[in-house]
Amino acid sequence: MVKLNKIYTRTGDAGTSGLATGPRRKKSDLRFAAMGDVDETNAIIGVARLQTDVAGTDLDAMLSRIQNDLFDLGADIATPDTEEELGYEPLRIVPAQVERIEQDIDALNGSLEPLRSFILPGGAPGSAHLHHARTVARRAERTLVELSENPREHISAPSLHYINRLSDFLFVAARILNDGGKADVLWVPGKNR
Repeated sequence: MVKLNKIYTRTGDAGTSGLATGPRRKKSDLRFAAMGDVDETNAIIGVARLQTDVAGTDLDAMLSRIQNDLFDLGADIATPDTEEELGYEPLRIVPAQVERIEQDIDALNGSLEPLRSFILPGGAPGSAHLHHARTVARRAERTLVELSENPREHISAPSLHYINRLSDFLFVAARILNDGGKADVLWVPGKNR
């Protein structure tokens, strides 16, 4: 159970922040950048959820689960693997969470017509927000991949799989909010030449 009594601590005033395992690192550390990208994705999804009431779908419930999963992912990133005994089982993204988001993608995508063009972000407001969230999720993925390439750092395979699937989910969900894809804004190559 998380308990936050005091919002400011002044411990970060010198430009460092603490990981869940205790050590402090510069706030510019790539691990904190990854956590920030995941947090930003979650915030944009929260904005999109204000406009996700779509009859016949469980889209809002799916997005609610994803927001919770993103906090799990943030906790996973904040708790680097160490040789030291932590005294507790760290929270990690697990394959079941990846499988669940894949099932949600399949459920939503089953009602959509196949694409014959790329889609421009836009259409309904909720759709535009989900496209925005998708791009931030892709940034989070790039940051996590870069972090995982450092031999002293470790990012689990399920974490990388989850963030990769998330952008796919957000793309499909954005189409659902565009009247099941009927109101998608299609790219017309060379339209303005």
